[in-house]
Amino acid sequence: MAEDTPLRVAIADDHYLVREGTRHALEAGGLEVVATVGTPAELEQAVAALEPDVVVTDIRMPPTHHTEGIEAAHRIRAAHPDVGVVVLSQYADATYAFELLGQGTAGFAYLLKERVGDPRQLVHAVGEVARGGSVIDPDVVGLLVRATAHQRNSPVATLTDRERQVLACMAQGRTNAAIADELCLSASSIEKHVTAIFSKLGLQDEPQTHRRVAAVLTYLRDAGRAQPL
Repeated sequence: MAEDTPLRVAIADDHYLVREGTRHALEAGGLEVVATVGTPAELEQAVAALEPDVVVTDIRMPPTHHTEGIEAAHRIRAAHPDVGVVVLSQYADATYAFELLGQGTAGFAYLLKERVGDPRQLVHAVGEVARGGSVIDPDVVGLLVRATAHQRNSPVATLTDRERQVLACMAQGRTNAAIADELCLSASSIEKHVTAIFSKLGLQDEPQTHRRVAAVLTYLRDAGRAQPL
């Protein structure tokens, strides 16, 4: 795809107003919405017919309003590996994020629906998954960090407040340069914080952004099993 060609997106949500709000947010960010549908089956048909770059889907849709969006996301990726997926949820529940990302994080994002009100965050997530990156909603990351930080002997408890901020940005798929801009710090300072985080958590630093997200999520998931999220 040429650099000046807007990303093509298909939207699925069974609530008309949410679909339209999401469409407006994406189009305001310069993206092209090629389909808006209300069911997982219609989304899969739209992907097969229109070949969008990214799909944005709700988690709970007909017929059971459980995890149809996640299930459809995995079917879509199995049939169309290059399609990025952004899943929207009204629930800051880490179990949904793990269900979405348990088979791999590349090209997936998990955001809260309230992000639709901030087109920049939604457009950022769409761009990241289109490039094969990953994004996890900062509120979900914060939930995981808080849950693990209060455990006895948890390495997360040894992180400084600044390191936790950097960790949250890492889990959102941000590069070191982007984190530096976000936190108004120098690139060298961010590099030091990232090195300290990986050292304290016992993780290997990985050059690919989605692998950094996967490493962080895996650690927080495993460390947080002893407490309800």
